[in-house]
Amino acid sequence: MKTLRLMLAASALALAACAGGGAHPRGEDVSAWPTAVSPVAAEPLMEARIAALVAEMTLEQKIGQMTQPDVRFITPAEVTEFYIGSVLNGGGAWPNMDKDATVAEWAAHAEIFHDAAMRTDMATPIPLIWGTDAVHGHNNVRGATLFPHNIGLGAADDPDLIARIGRATAQQVRATGIGWVFAPTVAVGQDRRWGRTYESYSSDPALVARYAEAMVEGLQGELSGDGDVVATAKHFLGDGGTFQGVDQGENRASEDEMIRVHAAGYYAALAAGAQTVMATYNSWNDVEAGRDYGKVHGSRELLTDVLKARMGFDGLVVSDWNAIEQVPGCRKDWCPQAINAGVDMIMVPEDWRAFIANTVRDVEEGRIPMARIDDAVTRILRVKMRAGLFERPTASSRFNADASAVDFSDLAREAVRRSVVLLKNDGAALPLAPESRVLVVGASADSLSNQTGGWSLTWQGTENTDADFGTGETLLTALRRALGEADVTYSIDGAGMNPADYDAVVAVIGETPYAEYHGDVRFPRPVQHSQLHPADLGVLRAVSGRGVPVITVLYSGRPAYANDLMNLSDAFVAAFLPGTEADGLADLLVGGRHDFSGRLSFVWPGSACSTGEGEEDVVQFPRGYGLSYARPRTVGTLPMPNTPEACPEA
Repeated sequence: MKTLRLMLAASALALAACAGGGAHPRGEDVSAWPTAVSPVAAEPLMEARIAALVAEMTLEQKIGQMTQPDVRFITPAEVTEFYIGSVLNGGGAWPNMDKDATVAEWAAHAEIFHDAAMRTDMATPIPLIWGTDAVHGHNNVRGATLFPHNIGLGAADDPDLIARIGRATAQQVRATGIGWVFAPTVAVGQDRRWGRTYESYSSDPALVARYAEAMVEGLQGELSGDGDVVATAKHFLGDGGTFQGVDQGENRASEDEMIRVHAAGYYAALAAGAQTVMATYNSWNDVEAGRDYGKVHGSRELLTDVLKARMGFDGLVVSDWNAIEQVPGCRKDWCPQAINAGVDMIMVPEDWRAFIANTVRDVEEGRIPMARIDDAVTRILRVKMRAGLFERPTASSRFNADASAVDFSDLAREAVRRSVVLLKNDGAALPLAPESRVLVVGASADSLSNQTGGWSLTWQGTENTDADFGTGETLLTALRRALGEADVTYSIDGAGMNPADYDAVVAVIGETPYAEYHGDVRFPRPVQHSQLHPADLGVLRAVSGRGVPVITVLYSGRPAYANDLMNLSDAFVAAFLPGTEADGLADLLVGGRHDFSGRLSFVWPGSACSTGEGEEDVVQFPRGYGLSYARPRTVGTLPMPNTPEACPEA
């Protein structure tokens, strides 16, 4: 199966690379898109079983299967009453809204909802499928190991590592009684202004494709094991290429670019057998061809003609959180256009009651054909059957309620070592000798929130204390373990400290957590780390040039223009968002037993207004750059172009 999937992924990418672009007339001509065939073949007996189920269901039961509320806004009794087919827990949703809920409490909460779905008055009860945003480990759950975010994993360029992280994440999710993961994100990030840049593995579509295949395979396995979950390729299509990096904005790519770049991860994910695809908030306007597709959630051409027909996808398309309301003429609780376009399951977290009533009326009054409803329900049942939910309740997994099943600290530690990039190491400032006396400065040194970023316990990754995580360690703790408690002194801002009293200074600086549009840096604002986080510049100024080497570790969800910070540092490490296991960083910084192997998966900017890889962008370090102890290089003083108050229009 794996060999077949690899062949299909390679074939799809080759087709995408050579597919021609250009304008096509308004209508449904999608012949430029390469065709593909899913490796998960339809099974005649299963299809007959599905058809029989659909035939015996009422319209209300069918719409219930297509409706996905958030567990904060529905009770188990309502799941039974309204024939609900799926629920999700959004970021910051925990059992009974208890952030400290144990793995066993998660599993018990999930089982209550699953049992509720089986208590309906349907002729054949249909099991529930619960979805969760486990995007860097099971990130809503106290005690679960969190892995580096995708931008860091891209620097490892190791699909086998990604597959192992997928397997680990799937096991974590099954431990809590959940069977569906809204991952992987296969966006090809093009503009670092985008607040979701860290959710992209790379600006290189080929790397994204390799990782998409590996992560889907890791998450899903054969969909028959105790540690398998349903994967989701998201967000279809073009979320990483919106104009000026505006989240949920407009992608202006040509059809050729959309195929070659933004679709690459989908061809690979589907070739690996991904069973669900999440539609994207953004719109697509092919300016070159004069073809405006509008919001993707309302585009039949993309969701049905391209994804389901040309790409051979026979699983289910799920909408994003309340995304249907962005389709012109629609609301949170009503959007026949999205359903007719090809959305099969609608994520309507709060207004699900009104959505069900409105959609039933749409069918009865002819705005949505019954055939479209039957197709959507068929796809939902197909995914549930392929996942074995009719025969094996999610709670039957041997990992269910097992707290030890969410601990993958050793794997995460390895992933951290592989996913950080050494940008500068002048004068062999690194590695630190094990007997070094070190001054540690910077607010991020002792902050799991800054270290893990968004989608960590809460949606934005904010409002967390280190104790909330219930696992992991900060870099300060890891350095104290590696060097000895007595040889590490910590000062948040370095004020009043004399660096000359130490062998080295380690400055740990970084962005504060964010997710989605909250993390956008909107044009025309310059994107310079020291402007966005001036306290970090103050910390480095307090300790630089004082006679001892300064080693800077930067946590960031995007490639950061930071030449001023690098010029104040002897060594500079781009750690991105490494997750809970900072001992992987200490492994690299101390002793030299482990060497740096990470290489940039995005270009590193050389000016505050350079946001990508266009002709007008200044590149400080190219994609693929990264130093190591075995491969040293003197970087020296970097140029400091003037940063304007506002960036000029490109």
